[in-house]
Amino acid sequence: MSENEKKSSARIAKEGIVAELKEKFAKAATVVMVDFRGLTVEEDTALRNEFRKAGVEYTVIKNSMISLATKETPYAEQLSSILAGPTAVAFGYEDMIAPAKIAVEYGKKTKKLAIKGGACDGSYLDDKGVQALADLPSKEVLIARFMGSMMSSVSAFARVAEARRKQLAGEE
Repeated sequence: MSENEKKSSARIAKEGIVAELKEKFAKAATVVMVDFRGLTVEEDTALRNEFRKAGVEYTVIKNSMISLATKETPYAEQLSSILAGPTAVAFGYEDMIAPAKIAVEYGKKTKKLAIKGGACDGSYLDDKGVQALADLPSKEVLIARFMGSMMSSVSAFARVAEARRKQLAGEE
């Protein structure tokens, strides 16, 4: 294999990786980037398992590949400022909060995982933005709160209607 053939096959492989990354960034509801330096193999495996349980894809990606894949996104310039040192990316496709919540909680637990930033719904998030996203209640909690507030209104209406019925019936 000649030198030119090697370069072109390597370039084709890189272009394939970049195309795949572009698709992941476009498809993901939330993307969280972390610096994982200092994590032991056991800690990294545990973190990967947490992400996997939540349906989040977690992988280590070269910064240059991330730059190329996000070049045409609205947050490309902000992302380029955080792409230094080793970067791992968590792609959340269904639950927007899960990648941020898991990364932030794991970072607090181990004191080794540093949040670099990310993106949510097409907008750039700095480390504080990722923290704010992680602080939001889960989808299940929000649904429960909504249903509770709906039920309290219905219950209040039922009490008023019953009181009025008793008043009209002369039961009071």
